Amino acid sequence: MLSTILSGFYERDLQKLIEEVRLFKHEENLWKTAGTVKNSCGNLVLHILGGTNFLIGATLAGTGYIRDRDAEFTTKGVKREVLITRLEALAQLVGKTVGSLSPEQLEAAYPREFDGAQRSVAYVLTQLALHLNYHLGQVNYLRRVLE
Repeated sequence: MLSTILSGFYERDLQKLIEEVRLFKHEENLWKTAGTVKNSCGNLVLHILGGTNFLIGATLAGTGYIRDRDAEFTTKGVKREVLITRLEALAQLVGKTVGSLSPEQLEAAYPREFDGAQRSVAYVLTQLALHLNYHLGQVNYLRRVLE
């Protein structure tokens, strides 16, 4: 079932992101950039946390999460362990929420406009999984450049 497949991708990539955060030899490098890169790994993690907690947590699971997208890119210095704890909680929330969706729920309209139009829940969850994977790659690459 698609919900199981998507849930598996989220679990895999969130666990890989947690591992990337742990792999930083110097915690302060989580908040550094290199060359023309504008977003630090720490800010990419905050962006993933914010977007996913809002688009899956608040919108599909009814958590009440309120997103501050600007803060995802301006906040600095959040401790590694705090980021990891928040990612672990997000992985549980996403796994439970996405994994429990029926085929009918996946085909239903997502409650908010997304990408400029009305989309299905499956569309939004697929796009978010791809977005997570994209930022995971950025974090991996920038971590290796900085370390």
